[in-house]
Amino acid sequence: METVQLKVHHRPFCFSVKGHVKLLRLALTVTSMTFFIIAQAPEPYIVITGFEVTVIFFFIMLYILRLDRLMKCLFWPLLAFGLITAVCCLADGVLIYRKLLFNPSGPYQKKPVHEKKEVL
Repeated sequence: METVQLKVHHRPFCFSVKGHVKLLRLALTVTSMTFFIIAQAPEPYIVITGFEVTVIFFFIMLYILRLDRLMKCLFWPLLAFGLITAVCCLADGVLIYRKLLFNPSGPYQKKPVHEKKEVL
């Protein structure tokens, strides 16, 4: 008996549905980071969005270069990276909480003119 080998043609990553979704996600994340920067949002928002852009970009490069097929142990290092990121986010939250706890009024804000006291 002869075995017949079927050739499976895979679309390039950029032309697949999975590729379109990942590229769209990258575009939306870069757009949101740009808006955070323009709006002068708090730094943690910008940094976390920057981390997300970096991770998405590296995943896209991984799929384009077909390294996902060569790396069989791909998810264990990513799991460790995800845990480290979660710990950093928790530490940041604790530091912000402590800062707000010791300074509940928040940063100094300029008061309107009509609220200023007149000194005689």
